[in-house]
Amino acid sequence: MLPQRSITGLLHYIISLAQQLSVYLPFKIFSMSLNRILAFSSSRVGNSGYLQTAVPVIKDFLGDKILNIAFIPFATVGNDYDEYGAMVKNGLQDLPHRIDTVTAINAKELLENADVILVGGGNTFKLLHDIYEYKLLDVIRDKVNSGAPYIGWSAGSNITGPTIGTTNDMPVIEPKSFNALGLFPFQINPHYTNVKPEGHNGETRDQRLEEFIRMNPGLSVVGLPEGTALRFDNGLLSFIGLKPGALFYLGASADEIIKEEISVNKDLSFLL
Repeated sequence: MLPQRSITGLLHYIISLAQQLSVYLPFKIFSMSLNRILAFSSSRVGNSGYLQTAVPVIKDFLGDKILNIAFIPFATVGNDYDEYGAMVKNGLQDLPHRIDTVTAINAKELLENADVILVGGGNTFKLLHDIYEYKLLDVIRDKVNSGAPYIGWSAGSNITGPTIGTTNDMPVIEPKSFNALGLFPFQINPHYTNVKPEGHNGETRDQRLEEFIRMNPGLSVVGLPEGTALRFDNGLLSFIGLKPGALFYLGASADEIIKEEISVNKDLSFLL
């Protein structure tokens, strides 16, 4: 008999696939072993420089070989993609790779010819809206499922799950669907914190995530505090960073939502 966690992970996996009607089940199972994903909570940690703490992690993830990286800037609401691209290039200047910024005009060609896909933070609704608008969802998913490394932060990490239902962003624009890339069979909540300011009467982050699980009982949620990331490589999913994270999932009964602490360097492969 399979352990309960294995059964739960398998159930989450099947549910996430069902939400992606354009992906055939056998292909997804085969391609998971090829996927390489690095999903950061944020571009900064505390008062660090832009992408400063991400650079050594990305260097270890990609290695020293010079690669062509396609940077997707669509999460910026200002639409100044050149400025966003320049900021990312400057933040990653200590890496040897070439970074080209994706636009509506060059998107498909640049993505199809890239070695690595890099997706920046900003507004998740805007990011997913533009990905649908330019018909890039399958392009990105197929590229990653074929072995191209995927690196994202904040909004760029949000879209690795089945949906964007656990973003912290305001819905400034309505995407065609909330269904995202589905590279992971669970949800991500970047910038995770459950701090409640004194005198604040709104819901806490935990309460919001519990609401999501009640409405979507087949999905777990990984809370990524700033300074943490998920790394999926060689079939192993690891939680890395400076502090513990949080895992939310439905318990044995419909009324029981469980929150577990995720320790640094914990193996989360059971979620796949």
